[in-house]
Amino acid sequence: MSTTRGRQSGEPFEEPVNEVHLVGRVSGEPTVRELPSGDELVQFRLVVPRDPRRGRAGTAGSRQAVDTIDVACWGSRVRRSAARLPDGQAVEVRGSLHRRFFAAAAGRASRYEVEARTLRRVELA
Repeated sequence: MSTTRGRQSGEPFEEPVNEVHLVGRVSGEPTVRELPSGDELVQFRLVVPRDPRRGRAGTAGSRQAVDTIDVACWGSRVRRSAARLPDGQAVEVRGSLHRRFFAAAAGRASRYEVEARTLRRVELA
């Protein structure tokens, strides 16, 4: 069975893929939460610039657009790393996209977040 890595352009995928690779800056301090189950979770927001060559962000006179992405860290190793991240730190995150459902004042709500599998500090130019 072939994998999706190393696939040539135009060849079909043989299996679904949910992989996220982001490089950006931490926005604010990470939040450490203990859930009713006793599990611990560390969450933070990552600010990632959009490619200025795509869409309206690259038009004359406009500011460069960014996306702010919620990141959730469940594994013990990635939780420890995330909990120590200072505001503004550049990081590389690898993981997968998840949709989380929760109770809100207006009823059930949902939000997408990246569940980090690995996290490392990086230097940006």
